[in-house]
Amino acid sequence: MPPKAIRSVKDVIFYQYAKIISNSAGFGKDNYAMIMSNWKKLKSGEIHWSTSVREWLREHENHDKCIYCGAEGKLTTEHILPRSRGGEDIPDNVVRVCKSCNSSKGDKRLYEWRGLGNKDNHHRIAEGKYLKYLYSLHEKLGTLDVDSVVELCGNCDMRKNCEADDSVEKLSVYCIEGCFKHN
Repeated sequence: MPPKAIRSVKDVIFYQYAKIISNSAGFGKDNYAMIMSNWKKLKSGEIHWSTSVREWLREHENHDKCIYCGAEGKLTTEHILPRSRGGEDIPDNVVRVCKSCNSSKGDKRLYEWRGLGNKDNHHRIAEGKYLKYLYSLHEKLGTLDVDSVVELCGNCDMRKNCEADDSVEKLSVYCIEGCFKHN
């Protein structure tokens, strides 16, 4: 679970992204001081997340490898936020994956698919794109500053996941993706 300073949807998104930055800089996803420093900088606007062009270049460095498992071979296009859950068919919401990962993930959202225990074990490009996309969707919904788990739960279909992971009443990554339900 995020520290107490992480109070809103925007905070959770920036906190997860700060972990990506920390890990990419060689500090790992468990370096609390580095993560919180980057979180504060993201929140204040002192630093920004990667551009779509930079991500596109990174994705094409290993264009024959599944972004989820690293398997080589024929890849498919996978919507990080599934279309059945309102995900758009745009470059910021797709990655190239093997058929096995695509089938395994199905219509699940990214954190839902892997669970809270693996929330920090996603490929940085996939998770970074996902977080930026979720940010834009929450911005459109006007929910970036929502800090009440109860308020989010009323519009979420992941309560069973939270209960299974003992995170009910605690803001988590499920809170930032749970309101995007089946159409």
